[in-house]
Formats: sequence, C-alpha cells, structure tokens
Amino acid sequence: MGWKSKGFEANSKSTVTKKWTLLLCIGCFCAGMLFSDRMWNVPEAEDKTIAQAMGVKDERLKLISEGCDPIRKDVKHESKDILGEVSRTHNAIQTLDKTISNLEMELAATRAVQESIINGSPISGDLKIPEASGKRKYLMVVGINTAFSSRKRRDSVRATWMPQGEERKKLEEEKGIIMRFVIGHSATSGGILDRAIEAEDQKHGDFLRLEHVEGYLELSAKTKSYFATAAALWDADFYVKVDDDVHVNIATLGATLARHRTKPRVYIGCMKSGPVLAQKGVRYHEPEYWKFGEEGNKYFRHATGQLYAISKDLASYISINQHVLHKYANEDVSLGSWFIGLDVEHIDDRSLCCGTADCEWKAQAGNVCVASFDWACSGICKSVERMRDVHRRCGEDKNALWTAAF
Repeated sequence: MGWKSKGFEANSKSTVTKKWTLLLCIGCFCAGMLFSDRMWNVPEAEDKTIAQAMGVKDERLKLISEGCDPIRKDVKHESKDILGEVSRTHNAIQTLDKTISNLEMELAATRAVQESIINGSPISGDLKIPEASGKRKYLMVVGINTAFSSRKRRDSVRATWMPQGEERKKLEEEKGIIMRFVIGHSATSGGILDRAIEAEDQKHGDFLRLEHVEGYLELSAKTKSYFATAAALWDADFYVKVDDDVHVNIATLGATLARHRTKPRVYIGCMKSGPVLAQKGVRYHEPEYWKFGEEGNKYFRHATGQLYAISKDLASYISINQHVLHKYANEDVSLGSWFIGLDVEHIDDRSLCCGTADCEWKAQAGNVCVASFDWACSGICKSVERMRDVHRRCGEDKNALWTAAF
C-alpha cells in the first residue's frame, strides 16, 4: 500500500513538471521573438544617425577648407574684441592714474602755499599755486647743464644738435620742445662771470638762469633748483637733464619719451649701481658712505648723470619737497635717492648712453642712439674738438626732428 501511493505521487509530479516546462519554453520563445525584432530595427536607426553626423562633419570640413568656419570666426572675433577691450581698459586706467596723480601734486602745492601763509613764512618762488588756465603744454624741457668756463662747449652744442634762432622757436611752437642751457650765479653777484653769461644770453637767448650759486660740490642743489624752476615755468610731460659734453639726437629722445607719456611717475635713464667710495681725495668720494652699509657696498639703482628724464609728477614732487630732500656728494645719486620709497617706475634704456665708438654702426643699422659719450671721460672726450665729428657719424637725419610726430 505504501509503495503504490509513492509511485502515484511521483507520476503526478512528473506530469506537472512537464507542463510547466512546456509553458516556460513557449514563453521564452515568444520573448526571444520580440527581443530579436527590436534588435533588428536599432541598427537601421543608428545608420541614419551616423549618416546625418557624417553629413554635418563633411559640411564642417568644407566650410573650414574655404576659411568660413562660423565657430572659429566667432571665436576669433571674440578674442579680438576681448584683447581690444583689455587694451582700452589698460589705457583708460593709466590715463586716470596720471590725472589723479596730477591733482594730488597740485593739491600738495596749494597746501604748501597755504601753510606758508598761515605760518607767516615767505613763499618760495618755486611754490606757486598751479594755474588751471590754458597754459601751453609741452612734450619736454631739455636742460643742458653748463658752467661759466664752458663757453666753447656750449658753442659746439649750438653748432651741432641744438637748433638756433628761429628754428629753436619753431621747435617750441610746433613740437613742444624747450631747450635751454642751465646755469646759476657766481659767488660774487653781478661779477665778471655773470656779466659774460648775460652778454651770451643776449646774443643767443638760450639760457635758464637759476637762483643758485655755481660750484662743483653744489651740483645736487643745482639739480633740485633746475627741476623746480623748469616745472614752474613750463608745463611739460617730461623734464630732461643733460651735460654739455654729451651728443643728443632730439627727435629720437622725443620719440623715446613719448612712449611713456601715459605713465604718471617715470624715471628714465641708463640705470647703474656703482661702488660707494669711502676713500678721501678720490673722484666721486662719498662723505656719507657709512649710510650705505659696510665699506665696499654699492649704491641703489639710479640713472647716470650724463642724461636722464623724469615725468612731470616727479619734477613737481622735487619742487614741493626741495627743502627737505637730502643732497649726497654726487647729483645722480641724490636724484635717485629722492625717489626711493615712492611709487616710481625706473626705466633702464641703454640707447641713452651709447659709446661714441658704437653709435655710428648703430645709426647705420637703423638704431639711432638718443645720447652718445665716452665712459672714460664721463662725456665726449675733448668734446669741443670732437662734437662735430660725433654729430656727423652718429647724428639722426637732419629732417628727423621736423618730420617727427610725438
């Protein structure tokens, strides 16, 4: 009885299992048919998409080959627009900075005058309230540092690179360039030396007389007086100091300075850092050498004294603060020290200090020097005899000054 029941149950289970297996197979077959049909349709859609993409790519390639890629053109135009906007913004900032700096200098000058009045102190002739009226604007004032004994040097300059008579007046009116020999007075006021300069000035009319007593050890004081006086007399973008035994190409100098016209505080020259000479009796001895550290130290960077230029704001700064600016033994060191701690851009331009042996081949190569002299002599050696020759070999084209646009 037990065996029969067991056999029945086994047959029953086997029958059920076969039915479910059959149904499962039919279900899988139907699902497979549906899935296969879906997969067969997909490649057709993908082929269409790929074909469309290839068509677009072919059109892109065709446009690029013809130089008409719209995306690249847009990017290029956008780049140019951005660069142009950056450049315009930079120029606007520089102009605004210069305007603010000018206003600050004028305000400082006005305050200095007011303080002098309040304190009952006499007002210096250099501390004048700035005139807001239409004062003529010049590009540069070139002050040629000279001495009582340098008449022949002055004549050599007049005969070469410094225009004379009507040409000098034309230079002022048309190009905005003032040129003067700079000299003070002798220790004996109204003496023979002063009378000789007055007679020379009546003949040429090219002197700037300073309220300063001439002397080799007083060059730093003379430099202060020159910048203060020049800034009071002429409203210029730049004020230049040059020695009377240096050759200068005025048009090249004007073009060089004009490149820095939008900068408010610039100090331009051949920057150097020479040794501080502690030994007495030697040339360029520095009595205050101890201020520069241990013996053997070098000066801070400053422009060589043969030729340098400063912007209007710096000349105004010297004028306003001249009574508290310290003077060292060497005037080029003194000038450099006055700008320490100020927001001043030092521009090292080696075309302002070419050697007389190099300026000729540079001029032939199209790189005309601004100034030429001999380092061994701190000027042109035997300048009276050699100035004409240096001018012939190293001078700019004679029409360069009159065709230049600054």
